[in-house]
Formats: sequence, C-alpha cells, structure tokens
Amino acid sequence: MSKYRNQLPQLNGKLFLTDSGLETILYFLDGFEMPEFAAFPLLETKNSRARIKDYYESHIAIAKAKNVGFILETPTWRASADWGVKLGYNAPALDRANREAVRFMLELRDEHETPANPMVVSGQLGPRGDGYNPTELLHPDAAQRYHADQVASFAAAGADMVTALTITHVGEAVGIIRAAQEDCMPVAMSFTTETDGRLPTGQTLGEAIEETDVLTDHGPVYYMVNCAHPTHFHDALDTGEAWVKRISGMRANASSKSHAELDNSSELDSGDPVEFAQQYRALRDRMDHISVLGGCCGTDHRHIEEVGRACA
Repeated sequence: MSKYRNQLPQLNGKLFLTDSGLETILYFLDGFEMPEFAAFPLLETKNSRARIKDYYESHIAIAKAKNVGFILETPTWRASADWGVKLGYNAPALDRANREAVRFMLELRDEHETPANPMVVSGQLGPRGDGYNPTELLHPDAAQRYHADQVASFAAAGADMVTALTITHVGEAVGIIRAAQEDCMPVAMSFTTETDGRLPTGQTLGEAIEETDVLTDHGPVYYMVNCAHPTHFHDALDTGEAWVKRISGMRANASSKSHAELDNSSELDSGDPVEFAQQYRALRDRMDHISVLGGCCGTDHRHIEEVGRACA
C-alpha cells in the first residue's frame, strides 16, 4: 500500500534530497553494460542489484545526517514500451520490472525511514524518445496511451507518486499527467532545458509550465528542472512571474556542457561538487519554495553531500 500518496510530505516546506546520476555512475564509473542507457535490467542480477542498493543507501545516509527527507526514485527512466522492445522486454515483462523496482524502493524505505527522515517512493519515467533531441513531438492523447501502462504499474505496486524526468515538450508532459490523473497518482513534471534555459523545442520554460497547467487543470503537484547545468536555467527563473512558484525541484547536471557536447563525450564530466552546491544555494536563496534537490548526469554522492551541507 502507498504511504504518502494522499499527503506528500515534500509539499509542506521540509527539504528533501534525492539521488544523483545513477546511469552515468553505473556506466562510466562502475563499468556496467547498459544497452539504451537503461538501469532497470540491472536489478535482475545479484551483483548489480547490490551495487544499486549501495548507491541509494549512500544517498539516504546523507539525508539522514542532514535530518531531511528523501525521495526514493525508481531506476526505471527507460522502462517504457519502446525502450523495452529494444531491450527484449514485452509488456508483461515491463510490468514486472516496474513493479519490482517499486518493491525495491519500498524495502529500502522499510529499512531506513525514521520520523525525522520521511521517504517518499516515486515511480520514475522518462520520455518516449531522446531526452536531448526529440525527433517526434507527441500529441497528448498519444503520450497518454504510451505512458499509461508504466504509470499503472507504479500505482499497483504502491508507489506514492510519479516523477517524469527529462521531458522535452508540452504534448508529452500533458499526456503523462493525464495518465497519472487516471490512476489518481500525484505527478511531478520535470522539463529539461538547453544552455539558453529554453526547452529543446525552443519554447521558454515559463511558457511550457503555463501551457501544461492550462491543459491539465494545474495537474502536477509541482514542476522540476533536470538534466541541465544550474547556469543554464538560472536566468530563466529570474522573472518574478507566478509560474516560477510552481517549480519545487532541481536535478541538475554536473557539467556545464550542452546536450550536444555531452552526447558526443566519451568521458564523464563531474564538475566541481562544491561549486555545484553553491549554485543550488544561490537559487534557493532567491526561491525558498524549491524543496527537492538532487542531481542528474555526472553527479554522484559528493554533489548531494555538498548540496545538503549548503542547503539543509
């Protein structure tokens, strides 16, 4: 059963940390084979499952040391139909994988949650296409049909919410939100931006949030920005407009490189964890409603530890 689905504790102003760049750590640093950059198949083997558990526990320990909450995001960014076909998973196998990922997070919560450290289990999903360069802009109806099965798996397994990461355009965002609404699941919607603070489609972040809210009756419980360096979206948030208040989370990249540069990079750019945390602190000083802090590509537990030190 879900514990927090009807009352998410991160909505009450308490700071929550979450994890960092799982896929980039497993691939670049740990050397795991990861076809299609998918982490969820690694839960099926003993050694890789143990490594993933260690990864989450290292981040949980930081949250507990800082006396803050934690969002347990399932490693299921690629566990949707089109990616599943490429990885040899049919619909029943994907359903089992998504449910198992939620159970894995529930077990971690049972082991580590305390009254001072509430832990929310979130089913994580990603875009149908490329998270950097979408070749197809989905109509909301098509996006809803595509993402409905994964959302349903999360709901049935007892996740508290859904988090959509690295979303590139409004049509897909709206479809995901409607799929979550059909299953009565709270949903956080995270857009990615280019170096100019705009979505890959060229739309401004503010326009995307406002349009999505109109089309979903303010469906997301909050918005996030992920898979972009803090300097890429810093100025985009400096408008004083009402939509900025809808953003409550950040999962930034360690590197200030563009998406195109990262796509063509054979080495991991981890940046400077201390500088990274100070950039978060500067944003939080201006926007104290941002309460969910984690990392994306190139980040690891060092970045989250510095963020906790700077912001908790």
